[in-house]
Amino acid sequence: VEAALAAAYPDWEVRRAYTARIVMRRLRERGVEIRSVEEALGQLRAEGFEKIVLEFEEEGYSIFLTGSNSYLLSEEISTKLTVRYLNFETYPLDFLEYEEMKRFFGKDIKGDIYEEFQDFLLFGGFPKSLEFEEPSAKMAYERGVVSEIIQKDVRSRNRISNASLFERVLSYLLNNYASPFSLKSFCLALEKQGLCFKQSTVKNYIDFLTKAKIVYECNRFDLKSKKSLAREQKYYLSDLSFYFSSNVDNRLNYGPSLENVVFLYLLGQGYQVSVGKIGGLEIDFIIRKQDGDYAYLQVAYSLQGSDEEARKKIQEREYRPFRSIKDGYPRYILSLDRYLDQREGVRHLNIIDLFLGKVSL
Repeated sequence: VEAALAAAYPDWEVRRAYTARIVMRRLRERGVEIRSVEEALGQLRAEGFEKIVLEFEEEGYSIFLTGSNSYLLSEEISTKLTVRYLNFETYPLDFLEYEEMKRFFGKDIKGDIYEEFQDFLLFGGFPKSLEFEEPSAKMAYERGVVSEIIQKDVRSRNRISNASLFERVLSYLLNNYASPFSLKSFCLALEKQGLCFKQSTVKNYIDFLTKAKIVYECNRFDLKSKKSLAREQKYYLSDLSFYFSSNVDNRLNYGPSLENVVFLYLLGQGYQVSVGKIGGLEIDFIIRKQDGDYAYLQVAYSLQGSDEEARKKIQEREYRPFRSIKDGYPRYILSLDRYLDQREGVRHLNIIDLFLGKVSL
């Protein structure tokens, strides 16, 4: 194989590395000097190589390149790949994958699916965190992952010079996920605290965080003008563990947490997602399906209340934006209610059932 590759690609150097530890140990016992893949890549980097292919495509096999978010998803990678390629964006585990991964690891699954879902919200979708039993161990692992991503994919890579300002931007986005964001208002608030900076610097820091896939930007779409609005967008976390692993208070705020996991679910299903605006009202999500059709979604913890008056107030808040929409595209309310309310042409779905594939949009 190596001879055939060398003959087929005379301009490329072919080197050998091993992944099987048993083979490596036995060869070394015989005095054969070999390298692991990590060692070989380190040697190639030291020698100044930039273009490296770990496998080759033949008879249906494909090459998958993985690595740092900020590098692989940046414009720079296109200059390194000189052949046709496809981008596959992956996300942390969704709830269905979370449950399947627990079964794969042989972990106990609680009898109450709502308790399982609460754990999913708290500990997020990093697969390796499921290997740890204690919540403190899960959080420690996730803090390490988050810290490494921010340090390597953002700070070091982009050579952050104003560390204090960057920390303010990062902390604000992590602690105010799923909330409307105004760059102008945020900068004014920082200036009142005595910070000196350019607004473009703050915008760059936010761009660094989105390119590293720490947060996702979701723009607003005005239903009256049929235009996307470049202000008061929302930012969602790529995984809720970014918030919970870095905060002492782990009490769930279901409103933004549910909105965040629904947003990630929609992205994972291939939908184009915007925040809807119609007059002074907001619709949590407008989604464009793969067939080009649209749908409108409201996300709530529950449509019930502590009494009849509270219940009516909650339901009016969630149903009211739909009444201002004149087209006939589907409308949904997603909540954790066990008993569902169906009226005014709006489908009421249970979020857990949706995530587990029991119902669909």
